[in-house]
Amino acid sequence: MGNAVRRIGVLTSGGDAPGMNSAIRAVARTCVSRGIECVGIRRGFTGLINGDATMLDYAKVSGLSRMGGTMLYSARSDEFRTEAGIQKALNTCKLLGLDGIVGIGGDGTFRGLHDLSKHGIAVVGVPGTIDNDIACSSYTIGYDTACNTAVECIDRLRDTMQSHERCSVVEVMGHRAGHLALYVGLACGATAVLIPEKEVDFEADVIEPIRRARLVGTTHYMVIVAEGVGSSYDVAQRIRDEVALDTRVTVLGHIQRGGAPSARDRVNAAHMGYSAVTLLAEGKSDRVVCRQNDQYLDYDIDEALSMKKGIDEDKYTVMRTLIGQGT
Repeated sequence: MGNAVRRIGVLTSGGDAPGMNSAIRAVARTCVSRGIECVGIRRGFTGLINGDATMLDYAKVSGLSRMGGTMLYSARSDEFRTEAGIQKALNTCKLLGLDGIVGIGGDGTFRGLHDLSKHGIAVVGVPGTIDNDIACSSYTIGYDTACNTAVECIDRLRDTMQSHERCSVVEVMGHRAGHLALYVGLACGATAVLIPEKEVDFEADVIEPIRRARLVGTTHYMVIVAEGVGSSYDVAQRIRDEVALDTRVTVLGHIQRGGAPSARDRVNAAHMGYSAVTLLAEGKSDRVVCRQNDQYLDYDIDEALSMKKGIDEDKYTVMRTLIGQGT
């Protein structure tokens, strides 16, 4: 099918993640190397419906790897969830002469690609989300940068917390998944880490670690809360009420999505973008590129979406062993 694939579209959908631009660059330049034209679809599936597209060549993606965000923009599309919306997207594929589409994003992006594949469009998904919650892949584009950004912010925050002998409650992103909070908490030597995958016993998981830290001489405390656990302000108020500490809340929010991607994110994005184009050029479709045990593999989208991803129990055990021992 190498000669049959003449033009491939690439889009980003859902929440942006550092490294998406690196993946776009890899897709475009792999296409160029194979004599395939690359079309950038702006604003995700909304752009596919509206025909919002631009040609991507070697020069247009030059220098893109170091940039955060996504040059193709990202948007969520309620219209694409309807049959009428999907038909409009299919019409755009015909109008633009697309032989395949690479979609960079999370589960929602993969479901959209799967819907297109049911109508004969060749598709491949690339996992890009800071939450690292794609079950088929041990690593998603953007996760490493988001972790590094959060760690840098928390390290800076710790300096002022230490100066005033305060307890800091820091909320990081992760609505349904605590991978980011757990990794960051372990990296920062947090006093406590709360994640949605584990039921919270406030006395055992927060108050007692603070008390143990105090008994060994610690005078400032860092509590990391994944947004999916609940209100970080409620957590802070309970700490004030139960141990009378001067407690402040910091919500890192979307700052974790921004900034230049780390080397790890750039390299993974390059491999995944290359793999996605290679799969389409080989005549394969309805696949998700993933990373497992230091290898780049691919799964059927249906199979990938049916998988479940739990928290890293080894990291959780290490975190539980180390909390409340001072920092």
